Amino acid sequence: MPARQIPSTSTLLAFEAAARHSSFSLAAQELVVTDGAISRQVARLEAFLGVSLFLRGGNRVELTAHGERYAEELGRLLVSLEQSTFQVMTTPPQQRVLELASIGTFATRWLIPRLPLFLQEHPDVVVNLSTRNDPFVLNGSVFDAAITFAHPAWAGAESRHLFRSSLIPVCGPALLQGYSADSAIFPGLPLLHKTTTPESWRDYSREFGIDLQDATAGSRFEQFSMLIEAALAGLGVALVPYLYVADEIRTGRLVSVGPPGQQVGKDFILVTNSRSSRTELLDEFSDWMVEQAEPDSSLAASEATATQPSSLIE
Repeated sequence: MPARQIPSTSTLLAFEAAARHSSFSLAAQELVVTDGAISRQVARLEAFLGVSLFLRGGNRVELTAHGERYAEELGRLLVSLEQSTFQVMTTPPQQRVLELASIGTFATRWLIPRLPLFLQEHPDVVVNLSTRNDPFVLNGSVFDAAITFAHPAWAGAESRHLFRSSLIPVCGPALLQGYSADSAIFPGLPLLHKTTTPESWRDYSREFGIDLQDATAGSRFEQFSMLIEAALAGLGVALVPYLYVADEIRTGRLVSVGPPGQQVGKDFILVTNSRSSRTELLDEFSDWMVEQAEPDSSLAASEATATQPSSLIE
């Protein structure tokens, strides 16, 4: 097998530090070497690659287009290498490790509260969990799998459909004071929106024929977790996945004020890293997730509509 065409570690570390700081001097301070040493290491790397990585002008350096791409990729690889190294150093040989990326709100409001059940069934497993809200390059990363919403960016990736959660309108019970069961609630209440899906209320109103004079008016929040907290604080009505607020609806901390919307539902998928060696563990984990989600998925419609004012479900 031919030798790998990989630059030396010292040149890569020098370049990564210089690119991150946009300065040879600051890179030298970080790595405890001289400015000239950083310059020589970068020059060796450029000679190895056959391209210029920096534009040099006096004491200033600026990444070229090649340099920007290489720095971005190298940064990801170094983080992955650091995490893998730490994992080998700290994990007993008899333990199985599952590295997961997840949507932040799903992790905090659904997955983490249920993880003890999975770990009780699999005492030899350690689950490491990180947040990734947007699609990313999974293969080549440190993660074995990502729990995320279905998205065109994941097309072609190895994935398994986990479950579908309807979006349901909820608010704090105090917000409904002064409204009778047969009154038209939505026109009188402020709507709360998720920044990345501002059309959700418009689609919801069309699905159920609800007359919303301005389906885009109201405060916007970046994450569903913020929307839920805003609803709990009495700021308005939030349209959120039922799985995230099932417990709050059951305990009365939130009240559903409309039927669950199927057309604005969210499909959760488990995207797996094709390079992961933990396929058996991933299968066990995904089977467990589907099993855990089934009660909430099947009860979403019946439990949500049971709490509706009659005029909103006729």
